[in-house]
Amino acid sequence: MLKLFFCCTLCLLASSLQQPAPAPSSTAIPAEAARMVNPVKPTPETLAKAKKIYGYDCAICHGEKGDGKGDVVADLKLKMKDYTDPAALKDLTDGELFYIIRHGRGQMPPEEVGRAKDEDVWNMVVLVRSFAKK
Repeated sequence: MLKLFFCCTLCLLASSLQQPAPAPSSTAIPAEAARMVNPVKPTPETLAKAKKIYGYDCAICHGEKGDGKGDVVADLKLKMKDYTDPAALKDLTDGELFYIIRHGRGQMPPEEVGRAKDEDVWNMVVLVRSFAKK
């Protein structure tokens, strides 16, 4: 419940900023980050762990199923990708997804080292990829 409060507070704070967030740029991801390989293998355990974190931190914007239809999307006037569509991720490497989750992008806050271990972020990459496989 505390995490949900934190996330909602963060989203409301982001919506009240006067200047819009910078547009995402694929050139902002370092080449060495893009080449990183996911060491986590998809298992029921890795997906369950990622779903728990996703439910706390991500679903409010990205939607419960990764379809970009989260509860605050309309209120914050966000344009979200539909990760259930394989085309939405086809040009992103696992390393790029890791980098975006770890460092944030636009109004999306980062899953900083103090909040999430590398393994948790890699689990999230596995989960995001799984949305398009249903």
